Amino acid sequence: MLAFAPVVAVDYLLDNYVRVRERAVIQQRVDTFAERISDSANAAVGSLRRILSQSPSLCTPTFLSNVHAEMGASLSLRQVLVENSDGVQFCDALGREVDYVALSQDLGLPRQTERLAVVQMNGLDMPVLKVTQGFGNNRTVAAFVPVLANPLEGLALGMPPASVLRIALTDGTDIVTVGDPTGYDQRSGTEYISASAFVGELPIRVDAAMPFALVRADYADLDLSFTLIACVMSGAFLFLALQYVRRSAIPAVDLERAIVAGELKPYYQPVINLRTGELAGCEVLCRWEKRSGEVVPPGAFIDYAEVTGLAIPMTLSLMQQVRTDLSDLCTEVPGLKISINLFEGHFRDSTIVEDVQAIFGGSPINYRQLVFEITERRPLGNSLQANSVISGLHALGARLAMDDAGTGHSNLAYIETLGVDVIKIDRVFVDMIKPGATQVPILDGLIAMARDLGTEIVAEGVETEAQALYLRARGVVMAQGYLFAPALKVNSFRELARALHARHGQNVAPVGQGVPDAA
Repeated sequence: MLAFAPVVAVDYLLDNYVRVRERAVIQQRVDTFAERISDSANAAVGSLRRILSQSPSLCTPTFLSNVHAEMGASLSLRQVLVENSDGVQFCDALGREVDYVALSQDLGLPRQTERLAVVQMNGLDMPVLKVTQGFGNNRTVAAFVPVLANPLEGLALGMPPASVLRIALTDGTDIVTVGDPTGYDQRSGTEYISASAFVGELPIRVDAAMPFALVRADYADLDLSFTLIACVMSGAFLFLALQYVRRSAIPAVDLERAIVAGELKPYYQPVINLRTGELAGCEVLCRWEKRSGEVVPPGAFIDYAEVTGLAIPMTLSLMQQVRTDLSDLCTEVPGLKISINLFEGHFRDSTIVEDVQAIFGGSPINYRQLVFEITERRPLGNSLQANSVISGLHALGARLAMDDAGTGHSNLAYIETLGVDVIKIDRVFVDMIKPGATQVPILDGLIAMARDLGTEIVAEGVETEAQALYLRARGVVMAQGYLFAPALKVNSFRELARALHARHGQNVAPVGQGVPDAA
C-alpha cells in the first residue's frame, strides 16, 4: 500500500499545484480588469471636474470648447451630456441626441459628490459608465466612458474555452458577461477555478472562472513524469509519513480538534457610550473552554493560531456562534455594533467577504451592525488585495477598525491608506492616565490623529473613573474595560444589554459608576 501512496500523492499534489497556479493567473487577470475599470471611472471623474472647474456656465462655446479639449486628451471619454432630472437633453459634445438606455440605478461614490450608473449607448456593444455631477438646481453634467476599452469580441478571443468572465454591480445587476455562465452558476458536479475582485471602492465586482478539468488536461505530460518518479520515492514517502505522525502531537492538532468540537467560544466585552451610559456594542473575544472545564485565555493560543493558519476557521466558527447568540438581541437593539477581529491572513484573498455574506446574509444581524477589527500583530502584505477585501466589506455596509492603534505597524499614512472607520486606542496608552492628570501627550496625540482622519475612537482597557472622565473630556465617546464589565458569556451579556437598553434614557448611570453585574 505504501508503494502506491506516492502515486496517489502525485495526483493530489499536482491537482493542488494546478489550482493554486491557475487561480493566481485568473486572479491577476481579474485584478487587471478591475484596475482598468477603476482607471476608466477615475478618468471620467477627473475629466468632469476639469470641465466644470473651467466652465462658468453650461452649453456655452467655452463649455463646449473645454469638453472637446478634454475628449481630445482622453482616449476613454466618449461623450459629455447636459440634461435635467426629467431626462431632457440641453447639449452634448457631438451636437446630436444621445441615445442610451440605463442598465442600473444611480449609485453614490464613496467620499465623492459624483454618482455612477451603467448605461448602454447606441452603437457600442460594451456597456458604458455614466458619471454624473449636479450643476445648479435642476441640471446634471454626465461623462460617458466604456466599462472596458476592449470590445466584447476581443474579450472572448482572449479567454480559454468554456471560461466565464462577469462584471456586475455588487447588488447583482449584470454589466458584462463573456462566455456561458450556466455551468458555473449551477455548479452541477463540475469543479471550477475562480477568482474575484472589487473595483476599488466602486460598487462593481469582477469574477472569472474556468473548468478545472479543462485546465488540468494541459498538465498531462507533467503528471506522467511525476508518476514515474513517484515509484522511486516510496521509501521517502514512508519516511515523511512517519515524520508527520510523530509531529501530529503538536498543539496545532489539539487546537484544530478544539475548533471542530466547538470548544472555542465567543465572549462579549461591552462597549459603553461615555456620555450617556448606553451600551453601544461589544467586542467578540475568543476563549478556549476545554472539556475539563479549564478556560484557556486568548494570549495562550491566538498568536499560534494566526501563524498556523487556524485563525481563519476559528474566526468562521466564532462568526457562526455570534449569529446564533446575538440575532435576537440585534433585532431588539438595532443600533448595537458587533466588533469581530480579523487577522493578516484574512486579507490575502476575498474569501472572507464571501464568508461574511454566507454567515450573516439574510440573518437578523445587519451588515451595518458589524465592525471588523484589523489586528496590528503583522502588517498587511499585499496592499492591493488587502484593499480589495476592505472595499468588499465596505461594499456590504460593514465598518473597519484599527485595533491596538499605536502599538504595532500602524502610522498615519498606513491607516489612511487602509480607509478604516474606527481607531481603537490600546490600553497601554489609557494606563498613562493617572489620577489628577491634566495632559498625556502621547494619548492626546493619538486622539488628535484619529480626529484629523475623521474616524471614530474607542478606548480599550478603561479601568478607573479618572480614565473615563479624562477620555470623555477630550471627546472620546466610546470605551470598554473592567470599569464597565469584563468579557462576558453570552447569557450574561444578553441580560446586561437588555437591562441597559430598557433603562436607557430613564436612569443612565454616570461615568465611573459602572454597570450592573450581569454575571
